[in-house]
Amino acid sequence: MTSHDRAATVEPPPHLDVEELVQAQLGDIRDALRVDTVTVLLLDPYGRELVATASLGLEEEVAQGVRLPVGKGFAGRVAGTRAPVQLTKVDAKSVLNPLLINRGIRSILGVPMIYAGQLLGVLHVGSLRPRRFTAGEIRLLQASAEGVARAIRTQLAQLDRATTVALQRSLLPARHIDMAGLEVATRYVPGAREGVGGDWYDVFSLPSGHVGVVIGDVAGHGLRAAVVMGRIRSALRAYALESDDPADVLSRLDRKVGVFEPGAMATAVYAVIQPGLATMRLSVAGHPPPIVAEPGQPARVMEVRPDLPLGVRMGSPRRSSDVPLVPGEIMLFYTDGLIERRTQPLSHSVSRLRTAVSAGPAEAVCAAVMAAMIGDEQAVDDVAVLALSRPQSG
Repeated sequence: MTSHDRAATVEPPPHLDVEELVQAQLGDIRDALRVDTVTVLLLDPYGRELVATASLGLEEEVAQGVRLPVGKGFAGRVAGTRAPVQLTKVDAKSVLNPLLINRGIRSILGVPMIYAGQLLGVLHVGSLRPRRFTAGEIRLLQASAEGVARAIRTQLAQLDRATTVALQRSLLPARHIDMAGLEVATRYVPGAREGVGGDWYDVFSLPSGHVGVVIGDVAGHGLRAAVVMGRIRSALRAYALESDDPADVLSRLDRKVGVFEPGAMATAVYAVIQPGLATMRLSVAGHPPPIVAEPGQPARVMEVRPDLPLGVRMGSPRRSSDVPLVPGEIMLFYTDGLIERRTQPLSHSVSRLRTAVSAGPAEAVCAAVMAAMIGDEQAVDDVAVLALSRPQSG
């Protein structure tokens, strides 16, 4: 096998982690193409800039955090066109990065790194002597870029999930929530197949004596969804300090999402429990309504009219509904990961959930729901559950 073949087909040695594997691949590429520099620039989460991430021969690019705009300059052209670009003359007119000129690079070749149809970034090589890369060398670099892209995608997926789970769990309130006169129990399970997303719940006391209860779900998965979730959660708490009307709070939150989180969408149920705990006022933004069970009665879906999700149409009207908090009644808030199954109709899942809910201690209800709906299988999507009750006196 030639060095050209090794550069394109390198397999990860079992003792190497992903970062070491990428560096090994860059070394193979350098040797196979007889070049002086090999650099990986990754596309940022917003798809606007390329960020220097790994390099041999131009390590200062990584150390200095070089960022280059997509569509401009040499690397930007590679990303913008998703096609190979080579330069036989490197100067300030052809490249935006002065480090290439300062290093004395005379010729350069770049190819896009694409994985599963998605642009991950740009892989480029540079030579200190003038040369023109052949069609065979371009094909070799393209094949090598596929291998580097696979390794980096694995690394990004591992990092994304670990970071997202840590962020998600740090933003959720403590599992044991102590509210005078209320029992609250919760569950959160990150999705195993779809990936961790933007499910959240929150319970908090307000200076006015009201208690806020919210559950929501940001569309999408991964770190981006979790970050948006954190921003929405913090903004809702701030708006809750200014208004006791859930519809008003969600309207303000909707404006915030529309202006500062373009493209994001979230569903939510926000409820405000009045002082004295006799009444709850709530507003629903495209989210599954709570399940309610009174003592001795079968569970039912709360009759409340949902409004549009957050981020869909700014300024859309929102309504609040008043419901009594009956002593001994259980109220179950949940995200759609609890009920959505590709193999069964949604109505069937909701019916199963209703069967699993009965009036009782909040912790016992949470346990029964998770046993019935999840069992010993890993949740495909994120699942958040919050059970709330006003215990009967005596």
